[in-house]
Amino acid sequence: ALHEGAAWIDLSGRGKIRATGDDRVRLLHSMTTNHIQNLLPGSGCYAFFLSAQGRILADANIFCMPDYLLIDTEPETRQRVIEHLDKFIIADDVTLHDFTDDYGTINIEGPEAEAILRRFDVPTAHLPFSFAEWSHCEVAHVTYTGQPGYSFIFPVEQRESVLAHLTGAGVPHADIATADVVRIENGRPRYGVDISEMTLPQETPLAHAVHSAKGCYIGQEIVERVRSRGHVNKMIAALDVQHDSPPAPGAKVNADGKEVGVVTSAAFSPSRNHVVALGTVRAEALNGKLTVDGASASVRRAVT
Repeated sequence: ALHEGAAWIDLSGRGKIRATGDDRVRLLHSMTTNHIQNLLPGSGCYAFFLSAQGRILADANIFCMPDYLLIDTEPETRQRVIEHLDKFIIADDVTLHDFTDDYGTINIEGPEAEAILRRFDVPTAHLPFSFAEWSHCEVAHVTYTGQPGYSFIFPVEQRESVLAHLTGAGVPHADIATADVVRIENGRPRYGVDISEMTLPQETPLAHAVHSAKGCYIGQEIVERVRSRGHVNKMIAALDVQHDSPPAPGAKVNADGKEVGVVTSAAFSPSRNHVVALGTVRAEALNGKLTVDGASASVRRAVT
């Protein structure tokens, strides 16, 4: 369904943080890698929160509402984001409210996702990271797997209504394990799995998280230093592994008998009939012959 039709994925654990107050835009602009000041109500962007050393502390979708900013982040990083922002709220008029437990998140993803939503007269915003309102829900144009998709963010009391629309249309449920197969096939890294607090932005495939022309933000000096240098020593890469059993996270990637990287996530792909994986690989080995757990491997797409 994720490949050819559409399926729904329960992502209700994702952190949802509301930033209100007159200084909310200024604060988020100075704390993230993307251009928050450019956002208009109904639009959004994807961004990183960085340490002063330029390492990624968290990633988030940030949506601009008329009277607040919605920060949509991984379940594991919601508290980190709140604490990170709170450290820098000194004389600023900004209030943070964690409303994760009060709102659910369900994505519908696959090439038929938009057509199914239109069948129910659900508005679909076409620009990436933009959103529209529908029946007490925000319908955002974002994806977990890398397939075409939309995310419903709704009060928990609306959950049964949302699911009734999806199941009534014959949309099947894809559990996280299934969704992760497609995510890995699409070379889409996830924070906390493939990206860590030791990762630099330029080591990821997610260049759209960094606005190259915005002003000062935490970690910018390191980002600019790496950009001016023109390369990084290692990169996240999508791998094809000629084996039918996925290696465990942490499995070594080798070239000519030397360790050149590590697998961060892997799954057997029924559509490809072999293992697909994501891993961090040294830049000089990306075009060479690789092995993982003794099986031949190759870079399907060097993620740059």
